[in-house]
Amino acid sequence: MAEKAESSGGRRGRRLRIAVWSLAATLWLLPLAAMQFTAEMAWTAYDFVVWGLMLLVACGTFELAARMTGNTAYRAAAGVAVAAAFILVWMNLAVGVIGDEDNPLNLLFGGVLAVGVIGAVLARFRPDGMARTLIAMAVVQAGVAVAAQAYGHFTWVLTAVFVGLWLTSAALFRKAARDATLAGV
Repeated sequence: MAEKAESSGGRRGRRLRIAVWSLAATLWLLPLAAMQFTAEMAWTAYDFVVWGLMLLVACGTFELAARMTGNTAYRAAAGVAVAAAFILVWMNLAVGVIGDEDNPLNLLFGGVLAVGVIGAVLARFRPDGMARTLIAMAVVQAGVAVAAQAYGHFTWVLTAVFVGLWLTSAALFRKAARDATLAGV
């Protein structure tokens, strides 16, 4: 599989990785630029470290997934899943999804991500198992919305967006699994 990943990545894969890391560097510096124009943007060194670590983990995770296979559907599925997870963490740290960032119900979103990490490891990152994992993440995400509703917080619109992202990723992983079956891998 490693030989196939290397030979199928080629120039296009290298360009994709350069684009991803360049975007990450730009996003990391964006708050610094914003601080030059508004006093409302007052980040500390700690904020930049956390932001940088988030970008590093997201891009590193995508990089590993992209190197696992040359399958475009698998790479797209990984990209959608990593982007959705990144945005979910970012939103929770910045303003919180349920109430404000200090609301303990926001910790429930960690369960969504834990299902993803544990499921990916148990599936050994194979596309069919990853598809099931992303479906499980969508179900847990909806469960978090039910719990939030029970405490008087309405998060259904945002939940629908994330459920859609998880299911889109699952569909792409399912396509990657079909492609691998057809290729006899």
